[in-house]
Amino acid sequence: MFGIGRKWERDLGAAADELAAADTLAFGGVGLAGTLLPVTEAYERVSAALDDHPEEVRRQLDRVLADGTPAGRAYAATLLERVDPAAARAAWTSLRDDPSEFTTFVGCVMDRETLGTYASRRLAAA
Repeated sequence: MFGIGRKWERDLGAAADELAAADTLAFGGVGLAGTLLPVTEAYERVSAALDDHPEEVRRQLDRVLADGTPAGRAYAATLLERVDPAAARAAWTSLRDDPSEFTTFVGCVMDRETLGTYASRRLAAA
């Protein structure tokens, strides 16, 4: 998890920066070896911080939603579901017309998808 004192804030900020720059969305291991991508590890670090630092995580997620890549915004909206489901629904709704594409990985399967399509599926599943 995050370090003691104020170091956790730097660690959280660095993990959020990784999400904001993401070009790939993967929630588990990828490829035959099941390797975790650095951005997946960053997602897990931000997720782990939710219990201890929900307000700061929320601020970071809002930043990623505003300034992140399409994959980064998908990660942020997914994490937002745990903090504020109504805000997550609003985020997914605002993203459903976004034609920007990103790469997805599910195990060994790599694909390309628009943020709008992904957001629409998340809304339908909620």
